[in-house]
Amino acid sequence: MDLGIRGRKAIVCAASQGLGKGCALALAIEGVDVVINARGEEALQATAAEIRAASGVRVIAVPADVTTAQGRAALLAACPAPDILVNNAGGPPIGDFRDWDESQWQKAVNDNMITPIMLIRAVLDGMIERRFGRIVNITSRSVKAPLPHLGLSNGARAGLTGFVGGLARQVAKHNVTINNLLPGAFATARQTDGLRKLAAKANQDYETYAKTQMAAVPANRFGDPDEFGKACAFLCSADSGYIVGQNLLVDGGSVNSII
Repeated sequence: MDLGIRGRKAIVCAASQGLGKGCALALAIEGVDVVINARGEEALQATAAEIRAASGVRVIAVPADVTTAQGRAALLAACPAPDILVNNAGGPPIGDFRDWDESQWQKAVNDNMITPIMLIRAVLDGMIERRFGRIVNITSRSVKAPLPHLGLSNGARAGLTGFVGGLARQVAKHNVTINNLLPGAFATARQTDGLRKLAAKANQDYETYAKTQMAAVPANRFGDPDEFGKACAFLCSADSGYIVGQNLLVDGGSVNSII
């Protein structure tokens, strides 16, 4: 299926590994030139080389922390007029809300709510003027079904979701769409790290705990970042202009909801 976005330009945040990398690769294979960022330059450059080899498109690697104003400025300098923006940032730590002080809440809100809003603010008017824009925010299934150990994420990402719900309907008439992708359990480094911490808390070894968690997913497996990337690419396609302000679960059926 031709998604109709060959030759477009995209910014994909936090894309050296995991879900961000899956999105960048899927877009590149569709012929989209991509600008990617991460804090770790070595992993970022390796990912950029991998995407170039797989797709043949132009890939610009910007070592930067997207959660800072300076990092966002560097990304936008590399791609000042993107057609596609994929917002992504590392999620806040798991734990009990009693353990988090005000500074940790402020960081969670900055990283997972304010950062994507600032990038949207920077690129939206250009998209409107060009009559094409696709913005996808990677959030979490916890937006639909809050998880007890993800209180920081529950709060910050829910705030972003509420903001997007209002803005998306203001700009859809310009062929600019804003949607959210809500991942469940995926085979990523972040997922593994989180499961190790939860396994330790439950006094179980990692392998046993991970198998139990996998069995709880109706699909009976963890997701592959590449399939997540393909879902993102579809939301960025030329033919997705009638999908507006939606929260698409990509979670193997874990959230039991009909709405």
